[in-house]
Amino acid sequence: MEALEAVNFGWMSILPPLIAIILALITKEVLSSLLVGVFAGALIYSGWNPIEMVTTTVKIMGEKIGYNANILIFLGLLGAIVVVVTMAGGSRAYGAWASTKLKTRKGAAMATSALGVLIFIDDYFNCLTVGTVMRPVTDKHRISRAKLAYILDATAAPVCIIAPISSWGASVASYMGEAGVKNGMAAFLQTIPYNLYAICTVVMVAIICLSRINFGSMAKFEKIAIENGDVHAAKKQVETESFGGVEENKNGKVIDLVLPIGTLIVLTILAMLYTGGMFVGKGVTAFQAIGATDASLSLVLGGIGTLIFTLVFYSIRKVLGFKDFMGAIATGVKSMVPAYLILILAWSIGGICSTEYLNVGGFVGHWVNDANFPVFILPAVIFVVAGFLAFATGTSWGTMALLIPIGAAICITPDTQALLIPIFGSILAGAVYGDHVSPISDTTILSSTGAGCNHMDHVSSQLPYATLVAGVCVVGYFVMGIVNNAWLPLIISLALMIVAMVILSKFSAKKNPIRYQDK
Repeated sequence: MEALEAVNFGWMSILPPLIAIILALITKEVLSSLLVGVFAGALIYSGWNPIEMVTTTVKIMGEKIGYNANILIFLGLLGAIVVVVTMAGGSRAYGAWASTKLKTRKGAAMATSALGVLIFIDDYFNCLTVGTVMRPVTDKHRISRAKLAYILDATAAPVCIIAPISSWGASVASYMGEAGVKNGMAAFLQTIPYNLYAICTVVMVAIICLSRINFGSMAKFEKIAIENGDVHAAKKQVETESFGGVEENKNGKVIDLVLPIGTLIVLTILAMLYTGGMFVGKGVTAFQAIGATDASLSLVLGGIGTLIFTLVFYSIRKVLGFKDFMGAIATGVKSMVPAYLILILAWSIGGICSTEYLNVGGFVGHWVNDANFPVFILPAVIFVVAGFLAFATGTSWGTMALLIPIGAAICITPDTQALLIPIFGSILAGAVYGDHVSPISDTTILSSTGAGCNHMDHVSSQLPYATLVAGVCVVGYFVMGIVNNAWLPLIISLALMIVAMVILSKFSAKKNPIRYQDK
């Protein structure tokens, strides 16, 4: 197989992710679509040898499970925490309490998005924690699980990518430093106003939460939730709250949810500082520790610590016995099996697309580097390319790692030097967009998991919203290439986005009106 690694697979290298994505969108069957995509990639890589195809597939899956083992462990721990808290009556009590404080759909939606923005350190942690805490509240106010998943997804990566004190900011700064930029973090900070997609997405979430703007399939899901009270739109996902007849303690209190989740947040942040070297190395600041942290290991440490604390806490409160507690852990881990399968297959698609196998990124990167585009359209072109690459591979980090050095290489001539920061901004924006809408992205999958939403419902309902933002950003990046500043393109993008949202919402409301329960 060593000889095959040197083969240039050309356009065939992008077929596996495209096959998986198209099949998933058409059939709404995620697992089978991803498996077909993995097999297609392995078959191309192995020179159409079916035996080698199976061998390659098993090898890639094994590699990905090993590399991402901590994420899988944390998912199981989180599933266990959610079931434990539910059995203790914490979720029920919190939902009842929150419904007295958050009395409108707008309030519930804004509280969800605000919590998503506040937990900006890591996108995985954001999706799963916010979803766990806010599901009882959004269900009470008949906010569809599809909309909850969108809010989670739109306040995860888009917020992390403009937050310097986050696992994302630190990684991007390191990519820029490796690409030859003198101060990677300073360059990252400069890209923030040039990241049109992230900023516009956050603004869109706020507008959607405060208004009744709905369009695309999201309008259908919202109509069913509001008028019928069915937040799942009749497709109840096998999710983190489908526990198969778990009995809830009716004596549970709000503190039975708030304290375990608060402990999870505090312990995870402390673990991130620890794995980043703050408590074991002299002179390591919190900022440096977050930059060097092992996020997935930190999540595991935080999850284990939370389960231990919760066992002791519930034993003292006498809301859950030891036997029931251990049974809840088993139920919680089982509830995560669908997420495990989707993630492993999605990671496997990314693996077959990596430089070690089909090298999709290398093919796209060489095409961008060799193309002779006019200077002023470079930010727009690179935004589109980054979006496509992240969409096809399901990884924004891999896309940024590949394209940032290419962007730096493009900007070495006198004509292009001034566009270095705008091009970096367009790479980050495009990578987040592609990751945001890709059904094989781990962040998209975890947003579905955190919201307890059918995965393809989340993908199909989010796509029009995210793509509308991407469309106006393309216009903004064209303008950016001409004026070479961030503010005018940002204003234009926001204005176009708001106008388009209003028009689409009015069209959707006319075609399929929603009878709202509250004023």
